[in-house]
Amino acid sequence: MKTTLVVLAAGIGSRYGAGIKQLAKMDNNGYTIIDYSIFDAKEAGFDKVVFIIRDEIEDDFKEIIGDRISEIMEVEYAYQRPELPGGFKNPEGRTKPWGTVQALIPTREFVNEPFLVINADDYYGKKVFKDLHDFLVNPANADKDKLQIAMAGYKLKNTLSDNGTVTRGVSVGDENNKLVKIIETHEIKLEKDGSLSSKENLDSDLLNLESLVSMNMWASYPEFIDLCDEYFEKYLVRNKDNLDKAEYVLPEMIGEFIKENKAEITILPTNDKWIGITYKEDLEP
Repeated sequence: MKTTLVVLAAGIGSRYGAGIKQLAKMDNNGYTIIDYSIFDAKEAGFDKVVFIIRDEIEDDFKEIIGDRISEIMEVEYAYQRPELPGGFKNPEGRTKPWGTVQALIPTREFVNEPFLVINADDYYGKKVFKDLHDFLVNPANADKDKLQIAMAGYKLKNTLSDNGTVTRGVSVGDENNKLVKIIETHEIKLEKDGSLSSKENLDSDLLNLESLVSMNMWASYPEFIDLCDEYFEKYLVRNKDNLDKAEYVLPEMIGEFIKENKAEITILPTNDKWIGITYKEDLEP
């Protein structure tokens, strides 16, 4: 069965500082963090990659990453652009992308098979790619009446940065590892006394070092992308008076799926350790 890796590489990365963080070189061979993820994905069984990029980084992206990857895998490009559906207009002066839900919409013409979506600036570990690929080709105990989605569930302690706060989707599952709630949690920080703080002030029963969190690694099927289009337009309607700051992210949409009984989301726990380049200091040895 053909399977596709979708790489979210259109983010501006304002916390990283100057430069395009997705293209930062991670070793003496010039490999980027995306190279490592693609190697692991290919080894797990994924045989096509769709890069979501912005027009202004296209030339650099293809030169540094895309042209080289196309020698070993089928490569397609989708472009996250500011145009909005449903007659909505982009607020004057806005340059910030509309979030990960809108970013996935232009991949519809390229993704006709089971797929996995990942961030371009995160390294996820080898085993988790195999686990998610296995889910896609043979979802166990699936409810045939619901869209099937799987997420990698990382222990929060394995996803913290020494260089600043992080945003994570704190995930709550039932006894069968089905997701029942996901809380997009901002400014998570490990304090000197060993406690965790967050912008949302989550209690320690939800936010602790063993909490399972989403790292924006979602496995599903083409219907998921159709729903991105539908739910993004609904989001714009709800937020029509606040479009200068609005941003719609995948955990928020998936939380709505849960409330509306639209999908069944399986948490696949992993002990893999996340490595990312949220901050420029994350590149330092």
